[in-house]
Amino acid sequence: MTGSAVFFTKIVGLSAAQVGLGLTFAGIAAFLAAVPMGKLVDRYGPKKMWAVSAVGQAAMFAVWPFVTDFKGYVAMAVGMEVIGALGGAAHGAYTIDVLPPDERVQSRAYMYSALNVGFTLGSLLGGIALAFHSNDVLHALPWFTAAVFLVNAVSVTRLPRASHDERSPEERKVRIPGPGPLRNPGWLLTTFFVGVFWTNQVLLNVVIPLWLVEQTDAPRVLLAFLFATNTVMCIFLPMVTSRGVRNLPTALKAIRLSSTFFVLSCLITLATHDTIGWVTIFLVWLGHVTVTGAELYVSAASWSFEAELMDPRQRGAYQGASELSMTLGKVWAPAVYTFLALNWGAAGWLVIAGIIVAATIGIHPSTRLARRFLERHVPADVLADASASSRDTDEETGTPPHLDAVVPESVGSR
Repeated sequence: MTGSAVFFTKIVGLSAAQVGLGLTFAGIAAFLAAVPMGKLVDRYGPKKMWAVSAVGQAAMFAVWPFVTDFKGYVAMAVGMEVIGALGGAAHGAYTIDVLPPDERVQSRAYMYSALNVGFTLGSLLGGIALAFHSNDVLHALPWFTAAVFLVNAVSVTRLPRASHDERSPEERKVRIPGPGPLRNPGWLLTTFFVGVFWTNQVLLNVVIPLWLVEQTDAPRVLLAFLFATNTVMCIFLPMVTSRGVRNLPTALKAIRLSSTFFVLSCLITLATHDTIGWVTIFLVWLGHVTVTGAELYVSAASWSFEAELMDPRQRGAYQGASELSMTLGKVWAPAVYTFLALNWGAAGWLVIAGIIVAATIGIHPSTRLARRFLERHVPADVLADASASSRDTDEETGTPPHLDAVVPESVGSR
């Protein structure tokens, strides 16, 4: 994807505006397809749908050299995003399904590190291709990527089967019991708030860089060091920030830590408007470090929410519904945050911080609401078998905690 913008503008001949508009159409399609794709995952099994998605994405990359106009580009982009939505729901459902409950968060932390290594290597390969300034090399890039996706698809088929992969053809014809995720207001609210927390990426990739260029005296080359710092932290620190996150109370504690780092980043960055020289450079860098801390802690918390607040029988559908609500929680942020920071200055940064504080307050009752919904509609044995919380024991008595201990009214009291 590193070379995609260059490929479609220099090789295909599209304008930058057409590329952006096509991506918008593709994003809308993925948004609408999220829940249907999740239901396919529940019906046919996460591992199989994950592999199918990888094959489909390979096919979409193989189409790149044959795109000649805007219509073809939009069709390809829409297809890639919809197929990617299937793969995202399948990967998320498979991961939760196949890992033991008490290992999910720590395992996801290692996977997050590996994911960032993959991003770095992929970007490096794309950068090497772009460095040749050769159209022949650019033509080869989508074929190479298609081959990588096919290798990925084969690798996925060799993974262990998860419990939802064991459904027989007859079982797949039977409707999965229980109300769907769109009828679980607690889940929709929780994932909406998680989307709000993930607006840290807007700060990281859009607002702070623009602020650096337009409102400070820091050199533009500093941007390269900022993104390098973020990459290194996201490779080496997920295991540290996820340590101890094992259930809802600890996940909510991680959310509070994430929000603290987010607010600190806002306060530090707004101060750089009036600083000069090395002080500005250090503070901008520190603002990037703290917003990366927000990213790391919300990652750990969100993995626990996925494991604890989904109906184990409908993880694909829940993954799809979370895409809907998380998108609503963050899609507005680039325009709003940019306007607030660059037009309102210090007051705008304080409003951004206030949005995160409000989301932090709101997610505590929303998680309790989501858990109570599961308690009402999911058999206790099914819910207990899938929950790491149910395996925790009270530190003093050695007995399993009651629901109030799993989702306490006053979080952090244990």
